[in-house]
Amino acid sequence: MARLTLFDGRNFQDRRLQIRRRGLAIRNMSAIRFDNDLSSFRLRRGNAANATLVLFSQANYQGSFRVFRGNTAIANLSNFNFNNRTSSLIFILRNLTDAQIRNIQSNARAPRGIAEIRR
Repeated sequence: MARLTLFDGRNFQDRRLQIRRRGLAIRNMSAIRFDNDLSSFRLRRGNAANATLVLFSQANYQGSFRVFRGNTAIANLSNFNFNNRTSSLIFILRNLTDAQIRNIQSNARAPRGIAEIRR
């Protein structure tokens, strides 16, 4: 089982939200009271390296995006010019290509087979 932990402070500090699922799409981060608050995160997927996390700067999987794959710990999203900029995200236990991500954006739909939080 994969685990994604989101933090609203840098260096894995302050308020956190832990997600343990096979995949999750959050159409609007305000639904979980994390809109434009994400500053650091940890993604752990056991020994498999095929998990993908896509952070979007706008709700409904729109705007600019950053992609992180495999077991990842990002202590400061400022290093990626994405601190406090996440308004939607997709967390899935397979590799998503950039073409698949652009398709998600053009359709404003999460990939099939994962839970989605809407607002």
